[in-house]
Amino acid sequence: MRPLPQLTPANEWFWTSGADGRLRIDGCADCGTLVHPPTPICPACRSRARVPTAVSGRATVVAFTVNQHQWLPDFEPPYAVANVALVEDAGVHLTTNIVGCEPDEVHIGQDVQVRFEQHEDVWIPLFEPTGAPDGPDRVAEPHRPAVRPPLGPDRFEHRSVISGVGRSAIGRRLLRDPVSLAVDACLAAVDDAGLTLDDIDGLSTYPGLATAGMGEGGVTAIEEALRLHPTWINGGGDLPGPGGSVIAAMLAVSAGLCRHVLCFRTVWESTYATLRLGGMGGRVSGSIHEWRAPFGAMSAANWIGMNANLYLHRYGATREMLGWIALNGRANAARNPVAIYRDPMTMDDYLSARPITTPFGLYDCDVPCDASIAVVVSDASVAPDLPKPAVRIDAVGTQITERISWDQDTLTHEPQVLGQSAHLWTRTSLRPADVDLALVYDGFTFNAISWLEALGFCGIGEAMDWLDGGRRIAHGGELPVNPHGGQLSEGRTHGYGFLYEAVAQLRHEAGERQVPDARTAVVTSGGGTPSGVLLLQRDGA
Repeated sequence: MRPLPQLTPANEWFWTSGADGRLRIDGCADCGTLVHPPTPICPACRSRARVPTAVSGRATVVAFTVNQHQWLPDFEPPYAVANVALVEDAGVHLTTNIVGCEPDEVHIGQDVQVRFEQHEDVWIPLFEPTGAPDGPDRVAEPHRPAVRPPLGPDRFEHRSVISGVGRSAIGRRLLRDPVSLAVDACLAAVDDAGLTLDDIDGLSTYPGLATAGMGEGGVTAIEEALRLHPTWINGGGDLPGPGGSVIAAMLAVSAGLCRHVLCFRTVWESTYATLRLGGMGGRVSGSIHEWRAPFGAMSAANWIGMNANLYLHRYGATREMLGWIALNGRANAARNPVAIYRDPMTMDDYLSARPITTPFGLYDCDVPCDASIAVVVSDASVAPDLPKPAVRIDAVGTQITERISWDQDTLTHEPQVLGQSAHLWTRTSLRPADVDLALVYDGFTFNAISWLEALGFCGIGEAMDWLDGGRRIAHGGELPVNPHGGQLSEGRTHGYGFLYEAVAQLRHEAGERQVPDARTAVVTSGGGTPSGVLLLQRDGA
């Protein structure tokens, strides 16, 4: 049984359109622009006059993944999840299933036609091959976007420093209260900064009141536990990635609202799953799941896997490119005593691992875990008085230059990395060649590839050659990447683990995995959803 969307006055026309066999897309009554998912305003002419518009139902497969993991009890794999572009407008995409052929027969460029499948009061738009010759490439080549220049020479980033970091235990199925993990990390970070809880006058977190093991309860839970009475608080998911909670703290400090902000991020996904606290019941709704769950695209692995397949198809790369990211993380994790996966891994191990959703196997996916990490952002004036070297923030990158969508805009890379990366380099005189190590978000191996290209360490589509079999990003290579093992091997701490490692490296406290004379690090978090980038430097660099 497919998960079905919750019908509302805003979407019922779409999900019941198939009753007469016609596919309808949200259209502008004034200029005719089509848009999906539906929106109350035309993105082209800003008209509020909307009208469901019948289209031919013909489309081209522009990205796909063959899902081989059972996400739902009644949705048996394998099945093909695809992103199709309508013939009327190549910029209008639908996530769907390709039916009427074997999953491994689905390919980019395939000509398809809508076919509706009725479930109760919902008509699901599926697509099947027409047998017509493959069409032309309908996805534009990505480009490094033009971004807004700084408003002036002043940089708010330079008015704060990272003064302390702390971490709880990290592991699989720790079976601990997530608030307890967060308190451990927060107390450790405050102590690391040489402060007391009485010094903390701000709290910032991501994503706030999260569910499904993705948070401890946000500011509310930590304030109740620690009774800090902050001057300023921040918590939510609409930030420039998990690192956006740190950027928000920097803004509060630079504005003089706070002096010491305690930032924290907690995950307890593995315990949440072990205790079977979740469960999908009823119909789905919301801007993400309504348009993907009915097609079995339940995970970001499916959404990003489609883009990864398009990248491999367009640029002639192979799975070995992704494997070098996974192997690098595992080799680095062997030097990290808290990493969850430390055993050696070979390319054969990687390629033969259990398939999840093409092109991803088990080792392309990060490791759900339980952990909390905290960071203290302080006024830069305290840097000389800190017990440990301050870490300065040279620049951040936050600008959004594409649609905040997993399937409607950038398809060759992970969405939401190109604009933020371009923005970073407008706020600093440093350049990629000045970076000593890169902490790049690796929720999936392809995310790391996307960030490395977006940040300009190599050209678009050039990562396979640039990686040089993984040698360039290895410990001791030209650009060490994720020396702690990343989320692929240390564990999915959802962005904050990269900040923790960057601080350890820039303080020269990383032990066996220390990058020699590390002075400048780039740290990314997020992607798909809004993301952010920070360029950090050792004090005095």
